[in-house]
Amino acid sequence: MSLKEIKTRIASVAGTRKTTSAMKMVSSVKLRKAQQSIQYALPYVEQLDHILESLSSMPQTGQISPFVMERPVRNIALVFFSSDTSLCGGFNANMIRHSHVVIEEACMTDDKPHIYCIGQKITDALGKQGYDISRAYSDIMGKRQYSDAASLADDLMDMYLNGHLDRVVLSYTHFVSPGCQRIVDEQLLPVSVPQADGRPETDYILEPSAAVLVHELLPKVIRMKVYSAMLDSYASEQAARVVAMQAATENADNLTSELTLQYNKLRQQAVTNELLDLAGGLQEQ
Repeated sequence: MSLKEIKTRIASVAGTRKTTSAMKMVSSVKLRKAQQSIQYALPYVEQLDHILESLSSMPQTGQISPFVMERPVRNIALVFFSSDTSLCGGFNANMIRHSHVVIEEACMTDDKPHIYCIGQKITDALGKQGYDISRAYSDIMGKRQYSDAASLADDLMDMYLNGHLDRVVLSYTHFVSPGCQRIVDEQLLPVSVPQADGRPETDYILEPSAAVLVHELLPKVIRMKVYSAMLDSYASEQAARVVAMQAATENADNLTSELTLQYNKLRQQAVTNELLDLAGGLQEQ
């Protein structure tokens, strides 16, 4: 490799480093905002679970809701979350591999499970591999609006009430920390209502009844679960991108150092050869 080629490659690597460093900073900002969104939504979800737990322990609750009724599983819906773009390490590849396992397990019960894809990458991957995708949402991860998550949840609840679905599972990447994310499978329907130990400490007089309240709260819980999964997956995506861009930036720095060292050695060798030629010429004179 000549000096000119090495110099050109150093400039190219430096340009790549600027891009990866900028993407890392942008993703870091997006990650902080995503973490804030999760922190804002988490107390609401926890309070809903606490209310359901309290209401389920009341003797007048009775038959809570059709959303908690267990029935023979014949039709399954699988909802997978991925990103719309790449350059986030193994985030999408891990979800795609995991989706194959989940689909194979579902096919043991349902020959043709309903597949819902949230994100362009999982949509493209499963589509190319011949899976029949019931519906694809490739534009809602960028906006992450509650209305979009609620609309998806409402569609799933309608199909569940009409008997077209017997189980709904969400598969998404759970954000643990900036350096750790793991894929989880969460059953959305039927809903598992937390059961309190014994009777509540305080007896409340409720209007309307506990059964009516639970019936009204459960759809909200289901919508929030879909929305929380969307936020969780987005935070995991940005965390994975931060790690990937940090690694790419460090690799660019190492490559730049190696190329600079190689450039200096070649330049020094060229200078030495010129000096030897001059010395040889003087001796001949």
